[in-house]
Amino acid sequence: MKKNRENQDSGNDRRPRHPGEVLKSVYLEPLGITQQDLADHLGITRVRINEVVLGKRAITHDTAIRLARFFDTTVEYWLGMQSDISLWEAKKNNEEEYRKIIPFKDIIKNKQ
Repeated sequence: MKKNRENQDSGNDRRPRHPGEVLKSVYLEPLGITQQDLADHLGITRVRINEVVLGKRAITHDTAIRLARFFDTTVEYWLGMQSDISLWEAKKNNEEEYRKIIPFKDIIKNKQ
């Protein structure tokens, strides 16, 4: 059961764009849509949209479905961006803890 660890330890320190940044720069600003207009069309609060745009709130599955339907994109487009930034943040915030984890194969090897 060998898995590739390339993505886990790639050393890539570049922060992915938060989906809120993309929402603002690729959709809202170029299309002239206000956060309030978007919130009204999606049936959610402006505060929720604003927190996403500011990177203070993650894109939930519900929000991704609403955005995908409104902008004619895929749900995976929004969730993929969220997954990338969430994974990056977890690695950065918990790097020292992750380094303490001894791989199972090394534990077994040391017992033999």
